[in-house]
This record gives sequence, C-alpha cells and structure tokens, in this order.
Amino acid sequence: MLRSMYAGISGMKNFQTKLDVIGNNIANVNTSGYKKATVSFQDLMSQTTTGAQGATDTRGGINASQVGLGSKLGAISNIHTQGFQQTTNNPLDLAIEGDGMFVVEEADGATYYTRSGNFYLDDNGDVVNANGLYLQGLQGNITIPANAQSFSIQTDGTVNYIDGTGTTQVAGQIGLASFSNPAGLQKDGSNLYLDSPNAGLVPGLVTPEADGAASIVSGSLEMSNVDLAEEFTEMITAQRAFQANTRIITTSDEILQELVNLKR
Repeated sequence: MLRSMYAGISGMKNFQTKLDVIGNNIANVNTSGYKKATVSFQDLMSQTTTGAQGATDTRGGINASQVGLGSKLGAISNIHTQGFQQTTNNPLDLAIEGDGMFVVEEADGATYYTRSGNFYLDDNGDVVNANGLYLQGLQGNITIPANAQSFSIQTDGTVNYIDGTGTTQVAGQIGLASFSNPAGLQKDGSNLYLDSPNAGLVPGLVTPEADGAASIVSGSLEMSNVDLAEEFTEMITAQRAFQANTRIITTSDEILQELVNLKR
C-alpha cells in the first residue's frame, strides 16, 4: 500500500481528536473555573531513502532524503490563564485573582483542587462546594455557627461572622494551593483537579495576599477562559485539515486503482 494512505489516516485520527477537544471547550464555555485545552501534534518517524554524506576534498556534502510517515498526537495541554469574573453578589461565590486553587476535601481526607468558587453552607454550617466537599482553611474546615447574624469573606481569605451578641468573630481563613506547573494537574470532572507527579504542588497551604499570593474576591465567580472566536477558528482549521487528509486517501486509492487496471 502507499505510504501516503497511512499518513492520511494518521492525520484524520489526530484532527478528530482535535475536534473532540474543541467540542469539549465549547461545551464548557459557561462552566465556572473551567480551563481550556489545546492539542499539539508531532511527526512520526521518517523513512530514510538516502543517508547524509559529509563534504570531501572533491565534493560537497549531501543532505539525507527522508519520507515522513504521518503524524501523531503530541500533547493535550490545559491552559490555566485567568478567566473573567462574573459578579453574583453572593458572599459564598469566590473568585481567585491570581495563581492558586481552592482546596476541597472529602470526610475521609481525599483532596481535590478547583478554581470553581461556588460554595454553600450545609446544615452543619460547614462551607462546602456543590458536591458536598469541604472547603479547606489554614486550620481545616471552615464552619459558620448557626446563630451567626451575618458573615463576610475578606480578600485575604479571612471569614468573619457576627455572633448572637453582635460581636465579630473569625470562623477561619481560606488557604490556597500553589503549583509550579498547574497544567500538570489531572482533571477529575465536576470542576475538580487531582494532583499529579508533574504538577509541582507546593507543600502546605498558601495564605492569600501574603508574599504576593493571589487574593480572593467575594461575590464573584471566575468563569471559563474559553474564547469562542478562537475555538471556532480552530474548528474551521481542523475541519479543513481533516478534509485534506481524506483527499489524500481518495487520491491514493485512485492511484492504486490505476495499478490494478494495469493487469487488464
């Protein structure tokens, strides 16, 4: 079979994956805290028909002649740029202005990370996310007593509430997780990420606004960083590239048909 046919097949598979990633980005354009993904390709090995030769006293050097054998998927990378903030005026809707992630835990200690800051109070007064995971502060779970008249969250993560006597009390201080390579985090669904060996988790929680750390904005949500114009442009490019690879296959098929017809 012709090498061009297999090269076209590899290109079709790769651009189908690219369209899958673009479709997921568009589907999550309004998902709070979502970080878009991008796809990069790499060429496959090349078949060498003529090796390279160095220059001699009587003749100059000759470059190698190689025929590529298609492409392969290089990487699917998550882009952790800041999304725009949507004002909700809900004091438990939190956005991170800068780098870092909220830390949420299950009761058994399983730890997750998220940029989606839509939190709630459960019946025990604990601050939890939509899946019931506990928001972690510098001293553990953050609990607001049932007799609290009101509460507020400061930009440094401090959670204040007014008790039944009208006195201001501190329920805790929200901590943030810091990563040297947030793109290395593993998506776990439900706006959650898992740590990975390549994420570079900084030990311990970071205090917001301390030593240049990110600040917390109460009453706002960080939305997706997906740019629809960019995604539609990439979609058109991927569609045309997919079509071009199908043309390679049909052209190769026509050449094979001509070869078969030689037998007649």
